[in-house]
Amino acid sequence: MVDPRWITFIIVLPCLVGVLDASAGDADPLYRDCVRECETTGCVRERCFTNCKFLLNGSSIDGPWYMQEPLFLHWRQWDCQSDCRYHCMVEREKERAAVNQGPVKYHGKWPFRRLYGFQEPVSVAFSALNLAMHFHGWLSFFILLHYKLPLKQDKQPYYDFTGLWHIYALLSMNSWFWSAVFHSRDVVLTERLDYSSAVALLGYSLILAILRSFNVRDEAGRVMVAAPLLAFITTHILYLNNYKMDYGWNMQVCVVMAVTQLVVWAVWAGVTHHPSRWKLWIVVVGGGLAMLLEIYDFPPYKGYVDAHALWHATTVPLTFIWWSFIRDDAEFRTSNLIKKVK
Repeated sequence: MVDPRWITFIIVLPCLVGVLDASAGDADPLYRDCVRECETTGCVRERCFTNCKFLLNGSSIDGPWYMQEPLFLHWRQWDCQSDCRYHCMVEREKERAAVNQGPVKYHGKWPFRRLYGFQEPVSVAFSALNLAMHFHGWLSFFILLHYKLPLKQDKQPYYDFTGLWHIYALLSMNSWFWSAVFHSRDVVLTERLDYSSAVALLGYSLILAILRSFNVRDEAGRVMVAAPLLAFITTHILYLNNYKMDYGWNMQVCVVMAVTQLVVWAVWAGVTHHPSRWKLWIVVVGGGLAMLLEIYDFPPYKGYVDAHALWHATTVPLTFIWWSFIRDDAEFRTSNLIKKVK
């Protein structure tokens, strides 16, 4: 079954987007001059930064080792260059707005305004909300299986896909967690964790789609389906993190897995007599419409809300419906299995 995050091509956004260094904003000579001057003087107009007393490698310019940049600033990468780029961008956008020019991208990203240190606060908030929705869905699924539905004599659920959905829930919450972190601050580490988590969830969702739609119940069959896909996914993640962060290749891999998964579930929803298949259709159609938000990529309103943030917002209700479908599936199959036992 397909996660709302993956049922459209938008699901591959973490796979598609690479942070570029040749956008219109950072190619602007006035912006470049501002950054160069800031890194030399430590100031943008009247605003000065204490961390510009340190070199970008963290060593002190005019003091001993114990005067080096604090570790928490170094970890968050709020170094002199980051602050200079951000505040020069803000000042340059003010100048462009004064002459009725629209915003442009800087280093591959729209000009977002920080809020309490968060780089893209609205996307962070909706990523966290999606994480909470998955946790709520997983918890309600667990309560349904172990406290509301009949159990076998060994106290195990009748539903034969229970363990697979538990793994799916953990991967989903992990992916949304790193999505929130990545939108908080885009650095190499957070980017790789977000990309890797997204690929892992996408690949596992494809495996789960095949197993559930074809009702693969025996362990040998599951291993035969999962093993080659898990090997490929693992190799792909290792390739991105240890050899080359190839955005183009990553895009192709993610698109193939997403489209394959979408086709599998579309066919299954069309031929099955599942009583709650309409919920699956809502998720599929809703996710397809949400894709328009990514096609129509617009600058962030007031520096905070862009198309990607709105896409994160649409996945919140879709996630609720999705977990409702999973619970319905557990009830439906449990009822059928009990009837067969009797």
